[in-house]
Amino acid sequence: CLFFFSLFNRKTGEPPLINGWIPYLGKALIFRKDAYKFLLDQQKKFGDIFTVHIAGRYITFIMDPFQYVYVIRNSKQLEFHEFANKMASKTFDYPALSKGKFPELKENLHRIYQYLQGKPLDIISDHMMKNLQDIFEWKCSQATDWETEKMYKFCCSVMFEASFVTLYGRVPAADGHKVISEIRDKFIKFDASFPYLAANIPIELLGATKKVRKELIHHFLLQNMTKWLGGSKVVQARQDIFEKYELLGDYDKAAHHFAFLWASVGNTIPATFWAMYYLLRHPEALAAVRDEIDHLLQSTGQKRGPTYNIHLTREQLDNLVYLESALNESLRMCSSSMNIRISQEDFVLKLEGNQEVVLRKGDWIALYPQILHMDPEVYEDPKEYRFDRYIENGKKKTTFYKAGRKLKYFLMPFGSGISMCPGRFLAMNEMKMFLFILLSHFDVELAENKAVRLDNSRMGLGILLPDVDIAFRYKLRS
Repeated sequence: CLFFFSLFNRKTGEPPLINGWIPYLGKALIFRKDAYKFLLDQQKKFGDIFTVHIAGRYITFIMDPFQYVYVIRNSKQLEFHEFANKMASKTFDYPALSKGKFPELKENLHRIYQYLQGKPLDIISDHMMKNLQDIFEWKCSQATDWETEKMYKFCCSVMFEASFVTLYGRVPAADGHKVISEIRDKFIKFDASFPYLAANIPIELLGATKKVRKELIHHFLLQNMTKWLGGSKVVQARQDIFEKYELLGDYDKAAHHFAFLWASVGNTIPATFWAMYYLLRHPEALAAVRDEIDHLLQSTGQKRGPTYNIHLTREQLDNLVYLESALNESLRMCSSSMNIRISQEDFVLKLEGNQEVVLRKGDWIALYPQILHMDPEVYEDPKEYRFDRYIENGKKKTTFYKAGRKLKYFLMPFGSGISMCPGRFLAMNEMKMFLFILLSHFDVELAENKAVRLDNSRMGLGILLPDVDIAFRYKLRS
């Protein structure tokens, strides 16, 4: 009955509805299996705008990238933060940021992101660079000859520790590396359940995940954080704000800090893996990026190697066009975020070409940039890795076309509009610095000849993980 009611109770101007025959689930199972293929199939059948019933939600997909701007700019009627707040509070176990209970908390936390831009970004990037070099120097002390490790595990180990120390400070114990490794191991266990938590599956059904989450949150209780040395201004500012809200308990504050850690590394770690993996799979890309790095060091009078401290300004990082292009190309190929907006009222969304979409209050609108990223009209041979795809005449290429028209949005790994990741500049800097130090210090090569594919279990949630890990080896450059 519900199926036929929803099928025929459509208003004039509402998009075609793809309902599915399974009550409540609708098309959830086939969408989860391969969202990219499913959406392309529906686009061929129904055009660029259609609604899909997925697990009790009616989600209207806008497939035409020229229409993205009309969704993004209607931020008053099409809101994101309420949805994100509800999902995060359930996932990370802190109370929802309701205006009545916690007035202006959401706005105050948002203002703190100023510490991830401009001069404050330079400061935190410098700290990240130093911490990365310290960790790589420690790695160098172990690498007297060729050392073999699993690549994802390596990226996770280095990026997690460097990010943790940069944001929260150094653990002053003699076994500081071990303490952070223990936190990282728990983090990996929790992260494996993240897609299920994001899908609103009760944590009680996810084995030991609830216990692991509680243990992780306890690491961020105030009595533990005050022992860490040299934390960042952005974390200190968050602590100061939380102290103003008496209704936030110690556990709630700690849960917020844990959520911030996940936001900082949950996507950056797999993105770093893919950037490194594709470079090692393509020798010409590796050579071009390494030459660019060596040239910068030579031109600035800096020496490479674990005993030398390398300093990079933001301008110097930005001018590494081959490194940035290679990184952007790997992000294009491995990102699978779904940009969601929720209609705050009965609303007619006006689109280009006199098109209109009738929305009901509570309806979801979604952009799925992976479709854009893999569009052969925009990117020639989109399944092929081309490290210089974002370079033109030796400079950054920022002009891409579809059907002869220039696109405003052509690469969207960090979301869009009000949902765009506020830490995207730091994340890009971190990944560039990781690759810079790795390639300046070490000779690196794959130790296994096997293909690594995308694990689709996180489709719609950001950067996809690899389906398997792969061995690589490294040694100090002569």
